[in-house]
Amino acid sequence: MAIANKNIIFVAGLGGIGLDTSREIVKSGPKNLVILDRIENPTAIAELKALNPKVTVTFYPYDVTVPVAETTKLLKTIFAKLKTVDLLINGAGILDDHQIERTIAVNFTGTVNTTTAIMEFWDKRKGGPGGVIANICSVTGFNAIYQVPVYSASKAAALSFTNSLARLAPITGVTAYSINPGITRTPLVHKFNSWLDVEPRVGELLLEHPTQTTLECAQNFVKAIEANQNGAIWQLDLGRLISVEWTKHWDS
Repeated sequence: MAIANKNIIFVAGLGGIGLDTSREIVKSGPKNLVILDRIENPTAIAELKALNPKVTVTFYPYDVTVPVAETTKLLKTIFAKLKTVDLLINGAGILDDHQIERTIAVNFTGTVNTTTAIMEFWDKRKGGPGGVIANICSVTGFNAIYQVPVYSASKAAALSFTNSLARLAPITGVTAYSINPGITRTPLVHKFNSWLDVEPRVGELLLEHPTQTTLECAQNFVKAIEANQNGAIWQLDLGRLISVEWTKHWDS
């Protein structure tokens, strides 16, 4: 999908990978980039607007842990303004296995709820035009960091959910693919808590492995958006974009 002249909603588009990806998206010239994020960052929004004045960049405060009805209300406001939305990026995530409930709520439930809410506007069974969803998951979804099993499991759940969305595309008209970054140098991985403190140095140990920059990740993210491959499991690692094969499908 060419980004030019498209309307894009980016949940958590101001974080480490998110902000660099927002920059790369704006450079590609969408018509509208709507950023939904829990933390306001007027400086970042101003920077994005200045980066390409032809792009309308809009910000709405949003916490992915709110109920589906509240998300639907926000989306009604956005759709009323834009009329159409081409791409939803679900990018919210936390890495802290001390916060078990919130990790699951942000990394998995939030993705499910935001996706469920946008179906009200996209589902072809309701007369919708369809759309595209890109869910930011993680390589831990298929290769767990065992010291943070809650985080890894939440990302595996998001990955499985995305794979199911892709298989449901003939019914809903909504296609989906997953973005799975490898170890990326963001504030997320510098220091975080392992489950039951099984490894107090897990952040340090993780950074002993080869890493990539947020810019490298963002540039490959844009390539994945442009590829627009339903059901793709994209691994963004060490500056490379790799298509991961899912080995088994269960048909109903």
